[in-house]
Amino acid sequence: MPNAILGTAPLGRRWPTLDPFLFCVHHVDEYPRGNANMGIDARELRGRQIGSDFSEKDGWSMYHGEEVPGFPRHPHRGFETVTLARQGYVDHADSSGAGARFGQGDAQWMTAGKGIVHSEMFPLLHTDALNPTELFQIWLNLPASDKHAAPYFTMMWRHQIPSRVVLQGPRVVGVVTCIAGHLGENEPPPPPPRSWASRDDAEVVIATLALTAHGAWTLPPASAAVTRVLYFFKGDSIGVNGVRVAARQAIELDSTEAVTLEATDPVEVLLLQGRPIGESVVAHGPFVMNTEDEIREALIDYQQGQFGEWRWGANGPVYPRSDSRFASHADGRLERPAR
Repeated sequence: MPNAILGTAPLGRRWPTLDPFLFCVHHVDEYPRGNANMGIDARELRGRQIGSDFSEKDGWSMYHGEEVPGFPRHPHRGFETVTLARQGYVDHADSSGAGARFGQGDAQWMTAGKGIVHSEMFPLLHTDALNPTELFQIWLNLPASDKHAAPYFTMMWRHQIPSRVVLQGPRVVGVVTCIAGHLGENEPPPPPPRSWASRDDAEVVIATLALTAHGAWTLPPASAAVTRVLYFFKGDSIGVNGVRVAARQAIELDSTEAVTLEATDPVEVLLLQGRPIGESVVAHGPFVMNTEDEIREALIDYQQGQFGEWRWGANGPVYPRSDSRFASHADGRLERPAR
């Protein structure tokens, strides 16, 4: 089989990405028992830089949270966020008036478009047990024609996200979970309507693959127009068309080649694939536009309150402990997943 590997790079805190993706981070936190406020007791916060703690001390970080970990009120413009909450929970609130609690395998896809302010907090619901939290957050760019689209978010509840088992004869050796795009028979719910991923010719795929020991799976080829990166985040090594790759590597692949992945021990990878937008990218923190003038305009618009109205009583609101998973949309729709 041909060697389809175009290059590799180590996985740090922020993973390297290729157009049309802008950003990818994998948060893994072994949070302790929650207190009465679904946060962390003050005595356990000693020695941390509260409000900006990415230390991973004791196996967890507060990020920009002060008692409840997470990311309080902050703006975005010009791109989309895709959040896959594999463990734990995320409490979302935004300046359109929408809110949600999701987790345990759910995904949220938000088009920031012309501008939105939101918060993402990680409530520690369990007071009598640990609160492990794991999530991917991926930023997907928008083309210039959609950078001023109306903000929008959609929920992909875990029962809606297709997972397909990988078989070797009668034995189950893996699971492919597809959040976006077409990957074999896996077809997830549609992305937001103004997303780059909503265009069939963009060939956007976001998926995870878990293989058991001695399992194998073949990633089918795509067109030559797309970029394709595998993020090998769990396991000691993986075979890629017969080439062994060490742990914690981003692996850029030739998209025109079928790629057989082989595991000696259990492994997991994240796949990001898509046709590049091919436009200039100018980023300033939470704003991603095409020109410096557009960044200045974004800053002014945000400062003048044009990113919607923050109607929440706190910068990092969390919902009652008794609330189950839900999504409350700006148009008044209320979703509660079937399971």
